[in-house]
Amino acid sequence: MADVTKEQVLETLKTVRGPDLEHDIVELGMVSDVFISDGKVYFSITVPADRAKELEPMRLAAERVIKEMPGVKGALVTLTADKKAAAAAPAARPNPPHGHPGHDHQHDHAGHAHAPQQPPRAGKIGVPGIGAIIAVASGKGGVGKSTTAVNLALGLLANGLRVGILDADIYGPSMPRLLKISGRPTQIDGRIINPMENYGLKVMSMGFLVDEETAMIWRGPMVQSALLQMLREVAWGELDVLVVDMPPGTGDVQLTMAQQVPLAGAVIVSTPQDLALIDARKGLNMFRKVEVPVLGIVENMSYFIAPDTGTRYDIFGHGGARKEAERIGVPFLGEVPLTMNIRETSDAGTPLVASEPNGVVAGIYRGIAAKVWEQVAGQPQRPAPTIVFE
Repeated sequence: MADVTKEQVLETLKTVRGPDLEHDIVELGMVSDVFISDGKVYFSITVPADRAKELEPMRLAAERVIKEMPGVKGALVTLTADKKAAAAAPAARPNPPHGHPGHDHQHDHAGHAHAPQQPPRAGKIGVPGIGAIIAVASGKGGVGKSTTAVNLALGLLANGLRVGILDADIYGPSMPRLLKISGRPTQIDGRIINPMENYGLKVMSMGFLVDEETAMIWRGPMVQSALLQMLREVAWGELDVLVVDMPPGTGDVQLTMAQQVPLAGAVIVSTPQDLALIDARKGLNMFRKVEVPVLGIVENMSYFIAPDTGTRYDIFGHGGARKEAERIGVPFLGEVPLTMNIRETSDAGTPLVASEPNGVVAGIYRGIAAKVWEQVAGQPQRPAPTIVFE
């Protein structure tokens, strides 16, 4: 059977009526770029922010007609809402006093983000069953953020908590490899996804949904929609904490998480050298601007101890992250050394906290986890702020 094409998908979607009931959703320009991988079809439908709940049947209709297409194994269809759609889409109503949760974005030519001028809106709640959501972030790539996130999650687990981890890096998911998980997740009633599991962690990643070598060529709305579906439409069960491995930088994923999710806080990962600390500062300032508590800084690759002589080398300098934490008044969570074991176990999908639980480095990660949880435990869930682009 021939592979399904984007053109066939769009032609099929022309059978789905838009909000005005006169034109189809393709004609109205509501359908995002269509992405197809391994017989699964991914796209989003842009709707006015205040009508997202009302137009859920339209999303279901679009999902149903695509799933019925020959050659289609599944479909991921989500609604994306923003202010521009509310202004331009047919039959859009004025915004109600309490907006519906959705992508409430507006862009200027420079793409500058501005903090909200009004109090956080009501109705933005966490994921049912999850006590706290913690983001692990960095200002740049290559600082060992994903390895830190995995071992932090395992450290929380080793300290007696029920833990899940969400791989929020849509373009470069690493959890399948770091946790040695393969295969595809199953679904409940064709919609809710069962998370994958290993080492006692519940895990969700885009890497489970598409092939490892597939190039993800998605614009912002698609990334936002996929991220929220992996967060909210997964059967996480009862968890004390969900660790979110963020992509590096301060882009769509970070803003979506800050806008849509009541994060309990963020952990910033940096290496000791000045250049990495400059980038880490950007990530830290972004979380502060959107009113997400910064739980502290981890100095990764802090030092190297030669396995043959025991001599310590400060390859990237030392103590820079600690000084930065003191300078800006956030907790310093700990120093993680650069060791062959961390690299080898990460590449092998056997993280140190799980494979060498009594080792020195595993103890460091458990200590970091304890400091993080001490700040989060017992804190009420925060409302998520509204972020507006002007």
